[in-house]
Amino acid sequence: MRLAALLAFCAPLCAQSTFTQRGFVETRTTAYPQATVNDSGRIVNETLLRWEPAWQPSPNWVFAASFDARADTHRQVSREWSLNWRDRGLMRPAFSVRRASAAYHRGGWNVELGKQFIRWGKADILNPVDRFAPRDFLSVTDNDFLAVQAARVTYERGGNTIDLVASPQFTPSRIPLLNQRWAALPDEAAAPRFIDMGSRLPGRAQFGARFNRNAGPYEFSLVFFDGFHYLPLFEGRLKPPGLEVEFTRFYPSLRLYGGDLAVPLPWFTVKAEGAWFTSRSPGADEYALYVVQLERTVGEWVFVGGYSGEAVTQRRNPSGFAPDRGLADAFLGRASYTMGPRRSIAFEAAVRQSGDGAWLKSEYTHTFGRHWRAVAGFTLIRGERTDFLGQYRRNSHGLLALRYSF
Repeated sequence: MRLAALLAFCAPLCAQSTFTQRGFVETRTTAYPQATVNDSGRIVNETLLRWEPAWQPSPNWVFAASFDARADTHRQVSREWSLNWRDRGLMRPAFSVRRASAAYHRGGWNVELGKQFIRWGKADILNPVDRFAPRDFLSVTDNDFLAVQAARVTYERGGNTIDLVASPQFTPSRIPLLNQRWAALPDEAAAPRFIDMGSRLPGRAQFGARFNRNAGPYEFSLVFFDGFHYLPLFEGRLKPPGLEVEFTRFYPSLRLYGGDLAVPLPWFTVKAEGAWFTSRSPGADEYALYVVQLERTVGEWVFVGGYSGEAVTQRRNPSGFAPDRGLADAFLGRASYTMGPRRSIAFEAAVRQSGDGAWLKSEYTHTFGRHWRAVAGFTLIRGERTDFLGQYRRNSHGLLALRYSF
């Protein structure tokens, strides 16, 4: 009788339980026409296997994960054959847990714990308020997001949403490796030898809150963040006899106040996003970063164009790697065209207001059957060596990628 009662109780739960999985295998080859000061390699091949299982034992619970296995020819992927969880290394891990989280939903409440992706902001090319979204910048213009370890609580009622996030462990962005072309060392830096003394990673937790209001035709949000910059600054010293430079990465504190807005108009949608970055760290700048863009759909075309700007209130340390600020004072654009159910083309551009730097990207995508997809693209980078975009002028490249999805 007890067994029968147990089976009767479990039967509805098993009926509601679902398990899904998906993934892909992708190989991509990047060809660089020019060598750089610190990298003579011109052909880079990368292979990625990604598996994404998900289990939903009941309507309220979802357990989701994502696992990566990588290999490459250019030593940007670690050769350590262990499963990486923290994403704190300088190189991409060979095996990693890309995501692993448990989510509970009931009524207007949603709670998610674990390693997860958290995206804030409404703009398309640059998101100043997106502070829980470190990236892999090993190849600066072709980057991907990294998940963070966090507890996230979201409550939605009517048109209002409150989002609270606490992240107990800091996850830094990956920056270009010193012996790779994307480090973009100037010509005069070829003689000194740079010695990496490691990184000083923050020890305390990060917190953030976002209030979003969807009021019919328009939508806006307010954002607060207290934590650290996920991009580093550098401390260095010249080591006698003068041909070696020792440097250390550190991640300054950050307190951010920002917001975003989206207003649909008859001819286009206006999106705006901005944030003020303050810091208690002596070596960190304080500044405001903003972007304003227009978006319009015409048939199968989607057009996005806008401007990003920066206002520095305290300039304290010029030594840092900051792609978000590198796109400031620039005109940004994106256009895509769907040529049919299997083909599409896309274009992206960033041109500095001064004309000192430009980044232009084109990409053609073609799917074959249910599982195969091919991508061909070309990225052109030009400008002055003193400009953030222009310093990568020798990194223009072509791309061929083939993906099998399962």
